[in-house]
Formats: sequence, C-alpha cells, structure tokens
Amino acid sequence: MLMATINSSIVIIALPAIFRGIHLDPLIASNTSYLLWMLLGFLVVGAVLVVSLGRVGDIFGRVRMYNLGFAVFTVGCILLSVTWLHGSAGALWMIVMRIVQGIGAAFLFANSSAILTDAFPANERGLALGINMVAAIAGSFIGLVLGGVLAPVAWRLVFLVSVPVGVLSTVWAYLMLEERGVRSPSKIDWLGNVTFAVGLIAVLVGITYGILPYGGHDMGWTNPEVIGELAGGVAILALFVVIERRVS
Repeated sequence: MLMATINSSIVIIALPAIFRGIHLDPLIASNTSYLLWMLLGFLVVGAVLVVSLGRVGDIFGRVRMYNLGFAVFTVGCILLSVTWLHGSAGALWMIVMRIVQGIGAAFLFANSSAILTDAFPANERGLALGINMVAAIAGSFIGLVLGGVLAPVAWRLVFLVSVPVGVLSTVWAYLMLEERGVRSPSKIDWLGNVTFAVGLIAVLVGITYGILPYGGHDMGWTNPEVIGELAGGVAILALFVVIERRVS
C-alpha cells in the first residue's frame, strides 16, 4: 500500500522536470491532456479495477494476486525510468506505463486488506488494518516530498526509486506470504464490472476535457463531446446500479 500511494503522488511535484526531460511543453493547449493523464491514468485504472481484482483474488488466491501486483507495478516503474522517447511519443509511452503501474497498484489495494484480515486474529485485526491505512495515507505525503527532492537531481529517479523496493517486495511476498484465505468458486460479474468501468472512465474523460479551453472559452463545458461523455457516463453508471441491484 505504501509504495502504491507514494507513486500516486510522486509525479505531482516532478511533472515539470519529467516533461522537460522528454522535451515537451505541457502548458501548450494541445499538450495539456498529456499533463492531465500522467496524473489521472494511474488513478482511473486503480479506481476502475480495484473491485474486480478483489473478486479475482477471492477466486484465484489473494496472496497470488498480491504478488502479481508487485511484479506488474515494478515492471511499470522500470519501463518508466528507461524511456527513450521524446515529445508526444514519450508522453504517450509514459501515460501507458503509468496505467501499467495503476494495474499493479489495483492488485495491491484490492488484496492487501483481505490478506491482513486472513492473517490476524480478530483481537489484532483492527490494529493491523489501521497500520495499513496509515501507511497508505503517509505514502501520499511521502510521494510529494520524494518527487520534490529527486526530480531536480534526475527525473528518472522519480520512477527508479521504486524499482529496488518493488523487486525486494516481490521476492519477500513470494517467499513469506502464505495463502490463508478460503477460495470461493464464485463468478466474476463481467456486466457490472464493464458498465462501472466504462461509465467511470467516460465521466472522468468528460471532466478532464471540460476544464480545457474550447471555442474561445476558458473552459470546455459547452463542448458537445464533453456533454456527451458526461451524460453517457452518468447514464451507464445508472445502468450499473440497476444491474447490481439484480445480481444475486
């Protein structure tokens, strides 16, 4: 949890150095979306997948999925730190790799609390879950500090700093964690998951482009595409609620 939340905030302070490193000005109107999705890509994927990956952990084993999350997250960090592309291509590469990071983080978020619940007796469970939550909250602040310290030295360090921690954590989790939860042979709610993901992404994309200039206005809320994305996203999320009320 700590590593995932550190990386959710570490780029906020480091973004100017990162974009200088790939030779792209994010303040030009045509490049603003790159700036926004460097931040949102990680968060959107985490929000969309965390419920689904929690169910996957129930089916295939929480520890196994947790270990996979560490591995995916670490691969994302490595590929972010070694990028060789510049300009728009470099920005797109980094957004995609931030999404890979977000997938790994979603595995960690979805299964960490469940693993603690399985591992600790009832009289110690509250303390364990509390420490886990404190680590997650602290990570958001630590990430801001690390980003501010590392970015002036070398922007690649912003991502590279997580690689040794990720590798060691992957090995430790594989060797030390034991599967204590009971696997449940339940089915994944594909229809509910898809409608939730599509609806949430549509709303977030609409908000993202709604704050960009459009047609001589400072904001893009009058943009037909933004209106369509927001309306469609809300409608799909309403459909998700209807579907979930009928799921047994």
